[in-house]
Amino acid sequence: MGMESMSEEELASMIDMICSSKAEEFRMIGYEYVTADDVWNCVSSKYKKQGMPSLHKLVNDVLSLKATSLMNYMTISAYKGSSFD
Repeated sequence: MGMESMSEEELASMIDMICSSKAEEFRMIGYEYVTADDVWNCVSSKYKKQGMPSLHKLVNDVLSLKATSLMNYMTISAYKGSSFD
């Protein structure tokens, strides 16, 4: 089944699974408090002003996310709060 034929629920489930897998990867290298939501918020935050890209780009962004980028995002969001406006 191609991505274009997936329902919104199936796409959301797939993204959640990928974010959960990436969070688990971070936990395995010592970032035990990282969640799938942290991964998603970090990746999606850069698209708040320009709109969401294709699913392919989002998946690639999640898979290529580095621990340093996630930690920088989490530090800034903790300092500024959940809104970057």
